[in-house]
Amino acid sequence: MAASPPFKLEDYKKRMDGAITALQHEFGGLRTGRASPSLLDPIKVDAYGAESPLTSVASVSVPEPRMISVNVWDKAIVPAVDKAIRAANLGLNPIIDGQSLRIPIPPLTGERRTELAKVAGKYAEQQRIAVRNIRRDAMEHLKKLEKEHAISEDEHKRHNAEVQKATDDHIKKIDEALRHKEEEIMQV
Repeated sequence: MAASPPFKLEDYKKRMDGAITALQHEFGGLRTGRASPSLLDPIKVDAYGAESPLTSVASVSVPEPRMISVNVWDKAIVPAVDKAIRAANLGLNPIIDGQSLRIPIPPLTGERRTELAKVAGKYAEQQRIAVRNIRRDAMEHLKKLEKEHAISEDEHKRHNAEVQKATDDHIKKIDEALRHKEEEIMQV
């Protein structure tokens, strides 16, 4: 039987950091009433016989706080870009202006804000679960190392405490990110 690899807390911390990065990416796609280029990140355009990310067929900018501008590089696919944005269920209605699309960002209703806050909460909970799963993996690794006599009981306890502290720190960061996002969503 091969020995387990040595325990490296940094590896587990990097995985936990990945959960926070994923959360920030998911939060970027939530509409808050302010224009943000990341709002259009999930949109795929049916262009040239294949689905392409919007950013590979156009440039996205925010000329004013409640307006997104999409400059399509090929005039022939402007209708496809318009269709993709409308089909994305973001509540956006682009206005075609030659080779560009102007997308006014409508104000959010109170009901929609509450819905978005719930969605943000679900995203945060998914990442909390991911962090706790990483903690479980680390704890199992430590148990295995102690069983193989690769580390002492004291080392096991010390590493357990370090893993728990890293978990608590990352959960706190997730909660903080959620609080900021909810404030941003609920701002009128």
